[in-house]
Amino acid sequence: MIKNYIEDLKQWEQEFKFYTEEMVRFSDVDMFGHLNNTVPFSYFEHARIEYLKSIGIKKEWSEGEAFIPVAADIQCDYLKQVYYEEKLRVYVKAAHVGNSSVDLHYMVKNEQDEIVLTARGTLVQINKETGKSHPWTEEEKAIFNEN
Repeated sequence: MIKNYIEDLKQWEQEFKFYTEEMVRFSDVDMFGHLNNTVPFSYFEHARIEYLKSIGIKKEWSEGEAFIPVAADIQCDYLKQVYYEEKLRVYVKAAHVGNSSVDLHYMVKNEQDEIVLTARGTLVQINKETGKSHPWTEEEKAIFNEN
Protein backbone atom coordinates (compact mmCIF):
# COMPACT_ATOMS: atom_id res chain seq x y z
CA MET A 1 0.00 0.00 0.00
CA ILE A 2 1.49 3.36 -1.04
CA LYS A 3 1.11 6.08 1.58
CA ASN A 4 0.24 9.69 0.78
CA TYR A 5 3.85 10.84 1.32
CA ILE A 6 5.12 8.30 -1.24
CA GLU A 7 4.34 9.08 -4.87
CA ASP A 8 6.30 6.30 -6.61
CA LEU A 9 7.38 3.48 -4.28
CA LYS A 10 10.28 2.20 -6.42
CA GLN A 11 11.73 5.66 -6.95
CA TRP A 12 11.20 6.56 -3.27
CA GLU A 13 12.95 3.34 -2.19
CA GLN A 14 15.95 3.96 -4.46
CA GLU A 15 16.55 7.47 -3.07
CA PHE A 16 17.66 6.19 0.35
CA LYS A 17 21.43 6.18 0.92
CA PHE A 18 21.81 5.97 4.71
CA TYR A 19 20.68 3.24 7.10
CA THR A 20 21.34 1.83 10.55
CA GLU A 21 20.78 -1.72 11.69
CA GLU A 22 18.58 -2.93 14.52
CA MET A 23 18.04 -6.35 16.04
CA VAL A 24 14.55 -6.86 17.44
CA ARG A 25 15.11 -7.46 21.15
CA PHE A 26 12.93 -9.57 23.42
CA SER A 27 11.79 -6.36 25.16
CA ASP A 28 10.66 -4.98 21.77
CA VAL A 29 7.94 -7.59 21.26
CA ASP A 30 4.55 -8.08 22.85
CA MET A 31 3.05 -11.26 24.30
CA PHE A 32 2.27 -12.48 20.76
CA GLY A 33 5.95 -12.26 19.80
CA HIS A 34 5.63 -9.46 17.27
CA LEU A 35 7.06 -5.95 17.39
CA ASN A 36 5.20 -3.66 19.78
CA ASN A 37 3.71 -0.73 17.85
CA THR A 38 5.59 1.88 19.93
CA VAL A 39 9.10 0.47 19.34
CA PRO A 40 9.70 1.65 15.75
CA PHE A 41 9.80 5.22 17.05
CA SER A 42 12.94 4.42 19.06
CA TYR A 43 14.45 2.81 15.95
CA PHE A 44 13.64 6.00 13.98
CA GLU A 45 15.21 8.14 16.71
CA HIS A 46 18.43 6.13 16.64
CA ALA A 47 18.58 6.20 12.82
CA ARG A 48 17.77 9.94 12.74
CA ILE A 49 20.59 10.79 15.16
CA GLU A 50 23.09 8.64 13.27
CA TYR A 51 21.93 10.15 9.96
CA LEU A 52 22.44 13.70 11.24
CA LYS A 53 25.91 12.76 12.51
CA SER A 54 26.84 11.08 9.23
CA ILE A 55 25.95 14.12 7.11
CA GLY A 56 27.65 16.53 9.51
CA ILE A 57 24.56 18.41 10.67
CA LYS A 58 24.91 17.32 14.31
CA LYS A 59 28.28 15.68 14.90
CA GLU A 60 28.07 16.14 18.65
CA TRP A 61 25.16 16.28 21.03
CA SER A 62 26.02 18.39 24.05
CA GLU A 63 24.26 20.43 26.66
CA GLY A 64 26.01 23.59 25.48
CA GLU A 65 24.39 23.59 22.03
CA ALA A 66 22.41 26.76 21.27
CA PHE A 67 20.32 25.18 18.49
CA ILE A 68 18.88 21.69 18.60
CA PRO A 69 16.76 19.61 16.21
CA VAL A 70 13.54 18.30 17.74
CA ALA A 71 10.90 15.95 16.36
CA ALA A 72 7.75 17.99 15.72
CA ASP A 73 5.67 15.09 14.42
CA ILE A 74 6.12 11.54 13.23
CA GLN A 75 3.86 8.88 11.76
CA CYS A 76 4.48 5.23 11.06
CA ASP A 77 2.79 2.82 8.71
CA TYR A 78 3.04 -0.89 9.56
CA LEU A 79 3.17 -2.99 6.40
CA LYS A 80 4.36 -6.43 7.58
CA GLN A 81 4.73 -8.21 10.89
CA VAL A 82 8.13 -8.01 12.58
CA TYR A 83 9.25 -10.64 15.09
CA TYR A 84 11.79 -11.22 17.84
CA GLU A 85 15.42 -11.52 16.67
CA GLU A 86 14.76 -10.19 13.18
CA LYS A 87 17.52 -8.01 11.78
CA LEU A 88 16.25 -4.75 10.35
CA ARG A 89 17.75 -1.94 8.29
CA VAL A 90 16.29 1.47 9.15
CA TYR A 91 16.78 3.93 6.29
CA VAL A 92 16.51 7.74 6.59
CA LYS A 93 16.47 10.51 4.01
CA ALA A 94 15.56 14.19 3.82
CA ALA A 95 12.46 14.51 1.66
CA HIS A 96 11.85 18.27 1.89
CA VAL A 97 13.90 21.04 3.50
CA GLY A 98 12.16 24.12 4.83
CA ASN A 99 13.49 27.26 6.47
CA SER A 100 13.93 25.71 9.93
CA SER A 101 12.44 22.26 9.35
CA VAL A 102 13.15 19.14 7.38
CA ASP A 103 10.70 16.40 6.48
CA LEU A 104 12.44 13.07 7.01
CA HIS A 105 11.28 9.80 5.52
CA TYR A 106 12.04 6.38 6.95
CA MET A 107 11.93 2.92 5.44
CA VAL A 108 12.53 -0.29 7.39
CA LYS A 109 13.46 -3.51 5.62
CA ASN A 110 13.82 -7.04 6.95
CA GLU A 111 16.47 -9.60 6.00
CA GLN A 112 14.40 -10.65 2.98
CA ASP A 113 14.70 -7.06 1.70
CA GLU A 114 10.95 -6.53 2.20
CA ILE A 115 9.68 -3.15 3.35
CA VAL A 116 8.05 -3.75 6.72
CA LEU A 117 7.54 -0.15 7.89
CA THR A 118 7.41 3.28 6.28
CA ALA A 119 7.32 6.56 8.14
CA ARG A 120 7.72 10.29 7.86
CA GLY A 121 8.28 13.04 10.36
CA THR A 122 9.15 16.69 10.66
CA LEU A 123 12.31 17.76 12.43
CA VAL A 124 12.52 21.42 13.50
CA GLN A 125 15.66 23.23 14.58
CA ILE A 126 14.95 25.37 17.63
CA ASN A 127 16.80 27.85 19.75
CA LYS A 128 17.19 25.96 23.02
CA GLU A 129 16.93 29.14 25.10
CA THR A 130 13.80 30.61 23.50
CA GLY A 131 12.11 27.44 22.24
CA LYS A 132 11.46 29.21 18.92
CA SER A 133 12.39 27.81 15.53
CA HIS A 134 15.78 28.77 14.14
CA PRO A 135 16.61 28.65 10.42
CA TRP A 136 19.04 26.16 8.95
CA THR A 137 22.08 27.76 7.35
CA GLU A 138 22.31 27.64 3.55
CA GLU A 139 25.13 25.10 3.99
CA GLU A 140 22.92 22.88 6.16
CA LYS A 141 20.07 23.11 3.63
CA ALA A 142 22.46 22.08 0.86
CA ILE A 143 23.71 19.13 2.92
CA PHE A 144 20.16 17.92 3.51
CA ASN A 145 19.32 18.29 -0.17
CA GLU A 146 22.37 16.21 -1.15
CA ASN A 147 21.63 13.43 1.32
